[in-house]
Amino acid sequence: MDRVEDVLLHHKLLALAKDPERRPVYHIRFLENLCTKADAIDDKQYINSLSPQSFDDGDSEKVVPSHKRSRDHPVDFEPCSKLEDLNLDVRKNSKCEEDVHLTENFTKRQEIVHIPTHEVIFSTTDRPKLLSQLSALLSDIGLNIREAHVFSTTDGYSLSVFVVDGWPVEDTDGLNKAMEKAVARSKGSFPGSSHSPPAIEDASETQEKSGDWEIDRRLLKIGEKIACGSCGDLYRGTYLGQDVAVKILRSEHLNDTLEDEFAQEVAILREVQHRNVVRFIGACTKSPQLSIVTEYMPGGSLYDYLHKNLNVLKLSQLLKFAIDVCKGMEYLHQNHIIHRDLKTANLLMDTDNVVKVADFGVARFLNQGGVMTAETGTYRWMAPEVINHQPYDQKADVFSFAVVLWELVSAKVPYDTMTPLQAALGVRQGLRPELPENAHPKLLDLMQRCWEAAPDKRPSFSEITTELETLFEEVEETTEAVNGN
Repeated sequence: MDRVEDVLLHHKLLALAKDPERRPVYHIRFLENLCTKADAIDDKQYINSLSPQSFDDGDSEKVVPSHKRSRDHPVDFEPCSKLEDLNLDVRKNSKCEEDVHLTENFTKRQEIVHIPTHEVIFSTTDRPKLLSQLSALLSDIGLNIREAHVFSTTDGYSLSVFVVDGWPVEDTDGLNKAMEKAVARSKGSFPGSSHSPPAIEDASETQEKSGDWEIDRRLLKIGEKIACGSCGDLYRGTYLGQDVAVKILRSEHLNDTLEDEFAQEVAILREVQHRNVVRFIGACTKSPQLSIVTEYMPGGSLYDYLHKNLNVLKLSQLLKFAIDVCKGMEYLHQNHIIHRDLKTANLLMDTDNVVKVADFGVARFLNQGGVMTAETGTYRWMAPEVINHQPYDQKADVFSFAVVLWELVSAKVPYDTMTPLQAALGVRQGLRPELPENAHPKLLDLMQRCWEAAPDKRPSFSEITTELETLFEEVEETTEAVNGN
């Protein structure tokens, strides 16, 4: 009930947006004054703190999310860089009409600077590149985006909510006039307006051309590094209010081959959407900062869960994990995709312990011949036909799953007494992990069929899924019967 006014306002804006003559509809209101101590900021840094650039790097200020902020609650900015040679003339910042005095006695100043923040809400038809257009429009007015929240309706409309600073006064009349002029200048480029060129009326065609998955770098906040790879690093970040994982390719390693692989991974991620496949959010495709953004998986990898956290799985949990993996892989294979690097390190868990297939860095669409020959993957999980550089197909992923299943049952790293190369040479000659004692016989039978040397003897993921789900039902029934007694 404390958000009734917001709900009514949003409903009104969406209703107004149904009129093509009025799109985009917008509403502006003053939110609050944020306070910061001014004794650690010179005039150049102070101006920068109000510019769109401060949104890019995230280093100059600490933004308190709107749901944690109260009106007139001071927000302390993080310290800026060291101040040296501050014998500068008095200057005036036209944005905030504050005199910033810098003298040799600068450090004695303890002034408080008030920064008004406003909320700007847009409503129009939901189309690709809309967020980028709105961001550019706000930047043209001189506003700095502190937060952005975007919502889409089932009938094709959008509601974009921005928290901004950079407008010097609380009163919104001047800002409304500036917005009216900016929207008028940009009217023809806005999707869904009555002035839009006919060429963008076909939504599917527009999406294909512009790529609605392209990430606006200004809205992407990079946090802590959570993993390192040979050619890039994985970071935790935020994008439009949601936690994300960001894989950034190192610019010093970029070459034609790596850029081709990056493009291939983006192409595959754009095509997949399944409960057991990590969700693709978007990508930055402009060199040299190539990056891929996916949902953040707080549960970490199955590899860490088993081998670093030393968890031993109960049979029912083991089967749930295995079924999740199979369903994700079954979906990929149905869409003619080979993962080629299926292993527990590439199987991630969400907050509900749902397992999702991740990391499509070496995944490929199955070519028309139905086979491949490149040696790709990780030796301990790699099928013998891949190691031998023989033609292979989707059944190579089934072999890798057999090793994953063995890991889930044994809670051990495969071939842990060997180097990866020794393990690969052994697999070529018929070596397989030692069967775990006291494991369910149906699981042992399944993993042995999945790691058969001859690919055509291995079951498909749809067959494996059926077997595992049947076994899971049997285990659940047995458990209920025991508990009932």
